[in-house]
Amino acid sequence: MKKITLFFTLLFAISLQAQIPHILSQREQAEVRDQMLKARFENVLPNLMREEGIDMWVLISREYNEDAVLKTFLPSTWLSARRTTMLIIYDTGDKLEGLAVARYAAGELFKSAWNPDRQPDQWKQLKQLIEERNPKKIAINKADHFGHADGLSSYHYDQMIKYLDKKYHDRVISAENLCVRWLETRTDQEMVLFDHAMRITHKIIEEAFSEKVITPGITTTEDVVWWFRQRIAELGLVTWFHPSVDVQRPSGNSQSTFAQRPGESVIMPGDLLHCDFGITYLGLNTDCQENAYILKPGETDAPTYLKEAHQKALRLMDILTNEFKTGRTGNEILADALAKAKAEDISPSIYTHPIGMHGHAAGPTIGLWDRQEGVPFTGDCKMNPNTAYSIELNSRNYLDDWNFLMKMEENAVFDGKTVRYIDGRQEKLFLIPRNKD
Repeated sequence: MKKITLFFTLLFAISLQAQIPHILSQREQAEVRDQMLKARFENVLPNLMREEGIDMWVLISREYNEDAVLKTFLPSTWLSARRTTMLIIYDTGDKLEGLAVARYAAGELFKSAWNPDRQPDQWKQLKQLIEERNPKKIAINKADHFGHADGLSSYHYDQMIKYLDKKYHDRVISAENLCVRWLETRTDQEMVLFDHAMRITHKIIEEAFSEKVITPGITTTEDVVWWFRQRIAELGLVTWFHPSVDVQRPSGNSQSTFAQRPGESVIMPGDLLHCDFGITYLGLNTDCQENAYILKPGETDAPTYLKEAHQKALRLMDILTNEFKTGRTGNEILADALAKAKAEDISPSIYTHPIGMHGHAAGPTIGLWDRQEGVPFTGDCKMNPNTAYSIELNSRNYLDDWNFLMKMEENAVFDGKTVRYIDGRQEKLFLIPRNKD
């Protein structure tokens, strides 16, 4: 009996696995990530540095106090900075030179440029390398607005200024905009891989929002949350945030607050079920919110008002993405999208953010759930081509004495002219259980 049970358990596991696209081994992922970094370093970064008028970029980070940008330059076998990691990127005019002020090279791109036996002081070696190249501008990761670009600690900044000759002090500038451009720019290869990552994300949600995982009247929202965590662990993946699952129902027991995580609730027939879920894969992050309806006995489809609400939220997505244009700020896009949605009798809330190397990534913020009037500084950031966004929003719907939110989030890429949803978007509500036809 045990052998038969194990056999069917294995068959079930294989059938579930077959729905998930192929996931690269850890070694394969490392090879792809290193290849992508090399291509970005050679083909993307030179143009960005020249557009910003920066000929030297100095990145310094200490182990356990990681610079978010420096980590994106480390080889796949480096999971963090080591001791004090110093990287120099210098534009020779012909190509970029990568130097590691370290005992050993930092992967293929940053050759070792420090021999402690000859020069015991790492800071003096940094000073020497900078002054030998005599850059016009020395960009450092010190920023006012984007946390991604503010990775240089005050101690390291003070040390650098202390060691540099005074004539270089006026050449030290913030790399904030360069950091944003480096982090937000997606290559053609990355977009292919992003499609793959989103397909995996969509398939995991499709599996979660099915009778394979959910038994109405028994399964709780927290059961599904932890199923998500366990499933991605089994697949050899990780997540950049803890998932959430919530329900809304006409009884008034709705979990639609943004100020705190939803409480645990038993999933019941008639519930509108919603999740917020994403993964990290090949150095890219996904962020997705989709919805399901739990069929009542005798029902074969969701109520018309829920399907109409879902279509209205899709329309809100279209209104928003129609406003995307190179050079427009996040606040300009937000204001126009909200005005046009309200003119179509949609009750909108938009809180869209860039996505890529980070989940809440660098680039223009297009609203926050509690800042629908615009977001200072990051909302004033301008949109650039070849960037990706989580199109995140909701529309409020009113039904007799019940009002509910249709919350959606799908990842999309902007090529400078058009917006394309990465692996598409949820066009219809999931039904639990699925119709047999």
